[in-house]
Amino acid sequence: MSTDPSQRILGTAFGGDDGSAPTALRERLLAHAAGQASYAAVLGELLDARVMVPVLAVAGEVELDERGLAHDKTADMATVLVTGADGRQAYLAFTAMETLAAWQGDARPVPVTFRDAAKAAIQDGAAAIVVDIAGPATYVVQGQDLEAAAHGYTLGTVGERSAWIAPGA
Repeated sequence: MSTDPSQRILGTAFGGDDGSAPTALRERLLAHAAGQASYAAVLGELLDARVMVPVLAVAGEVELDERGLAHDKTADMATVLVTGADGRQAYLAFTAMETLAAWQGDARPVPVTFRDAAKAAIQDGAAAIVVDIAGPATYVVQGQDLEAAAHGYTLGTVGERSAWIAPGA
C-alpha cells in the first residue's frame, strides 16, 4: 500500500454519507405526497441536498469467439433518461440508496447535489428530473424550476408564495 499523498484517490464531497435520505427531505416528500406540504417547500429542501444519479453499464463493442458466440468486448457507463408519455425526457435522481435499489438494484449511484443533477439534466437535453421514481414519494422538477436550480438561483418563500432570486441579487 502506497503512502505517497500524490497517489491517493480524492474523496467524495459527501464524506460520512451512509446513503440514507436526509430526514427533513424525506419528511417533506412524504408530506407533499399526502397533500400536506407545498411544492415549493419540497423544492427548497431539495435544492442543496445530495441525491444519487444512477448510471448503468451499457454494452459497447461485441466480438465473436472461435465458436461464433458473442461476448462484450467493452462496456460503458451511462446516465439514465426516461421518456414520458408526452415524449419528453427526464433525468432520474434518488434521495437514498434504498429508493435507488427499489427502482433498479444494479444501478450504480453517483452522489451529487441536486443543483449539479439539474445542470447535467439540462446538458443532456432532459425536460425534467424525476426524484424517487419508484417511490415512496415521487417528485418532479421541470421547466423554469429546473433551469433556476441549474443556474444557482435561490428559492425565496413568503407564506405560500415563492419566487426565484438571481445569484448575486
